[in-house]
Amino acid sequence: MKQAGRIAAAIEVLREVMERKRPAGDALRDWGKAHRFAGSSDRHAIGTLVYDGLRRRNSSAHGFKDRDARSVILGLLIRHWDMDVETLAMLVEEQHGAGALTEAERRAFEIRLEDADPDVRADFPLWLEDELRQQFGEDFESEMLALTSRAPIDLRTNTLKTNRDELKDALGRFHPVVGPLSPLSLRIAAPGPDDKHINVEVEPTHGLGHFEVQDSASQIAALMSGVKPGDKVVDLCAGAGGKTLALAALMNNQGKIIAHDRDRFRLRPIFERLTRAGISCVDVVGSHEDLNITDADCVFVDAPCSGSGAWRRKPESKWKLTQKTFAVRLQEQQNVLEAAAPMVKRGGRLIYVTCSILPSENTAQVKWFMDQHKDFKLLPYTSEWKRLIGGTAPKSADGATDTLTFTPRQHDVDGFFVAVLQKL
Repeated sequence: MKQAGRIAAAIEVLREVMERKRPAGDALRDWGKAHRFAGSSDRHAIGTLVYDGLRRRNSSAHGFKDRDARSVILGLLIRHWDMDVETLAMLVEEQHGAGALTEAERRAFEIRLEDADPDVRADFPLWLEDELRQQFGEDFESEMLALTSRAPIDLRTNTLKTNRDELKDALGRFHPVVGPLSPLSLRIAAPGPDDKHINVEVEPTHGLGHFEVQDSASQIAALMSGVKPGDKVVDLCAGAGGKTLALAALMNNQGKIIAHDRDRFRLRPIFERLTRAGISCVDVVGSHEDLNITDADCVFVDAPCSGSGAWRRKPESKWKLTQKTFAVRLQEQQNVLEAAAPMVKRGGRLIYVTCSILPSENTAQVKWFMDQHKDFKLLPYTSEWKRLIGGTAPKSADGATDTLTFTPRQHDVDGFFVAVLQKL
């Protein structure tokens, strides 16, 4: 396909996402099935346009009367991909192009982005501005801009089967480097718009269970749990099992992990992943089953949340989040914390994590929990980091000394929150 056709296709796909509320991955897959002539490089280029358009939706469409899919893709090319207007004008008029530029569109390109409101410049939902200012002060725009970039691919080494150096050698053709923060992490750079998409999960080393795709911040959350061989652990919101696998490796596959999730569909992939990783210490408990546990050494709560820390990877979720669904998430977080508390034995630990950068979901929920449960204390993350990981802990993005918040801008990882609590 020529570039003109790719641009037109990206507009078509993004229209499905914006107007019909379809998941971007589904819309791209269906477009590919309906257009078999498009090669893998074409599909990658179209997908990059679509996802970059979602990351920079507000700023790309700035100045347009209708902030539709066409405005987003055309504005993206001019404002963020550094294409000049005349080049774009020629492309859209080519055969299979998106159609000639209008005078209104040309005028829109001339409107300065620097004069726009913060939610437009930094591409975030307007209703979250107060929350973001509370968290980051005057740096909030820079923090949000960092969430509009493409994310790298982080891998967690499965130490039950290999080590990081051996894995790095095995994946050498992808040019991995040592990842940030986590001693288990390898990183592959995010592909550019003209690079072929990298699917590391088709590699033999993945089939052999030598690694899992997992952001370095998420790896740190598992390390901060402090689990050890022989422990009894509950992964209360296990999802597809990424952190379950990480915890099992830290326990050297010795002890017992109970993996549970209220959503049986999210939990389904865990069985294949456990087999591939060589893990036998996990019991998977369905959403309909009662846990009846009061003696866990550690209860790990990866709570349902806004997903704001992962907006680089899932940019469409940024625009689907509403005040109503946000309120539901806050209540779900309190519900799961209430369920977790009685499962922890005396002296045991409760690990509360989210892939969110918003204080309402993080520090505010920890405070709420501590007010409700005087039999728990908060362990400062700095001392836990030194004990469990070694070295000096990084500064929390919000300046806190007891809980840890990661952001892409300050730590070069996904946005993430970790709190370590101990039952007295």
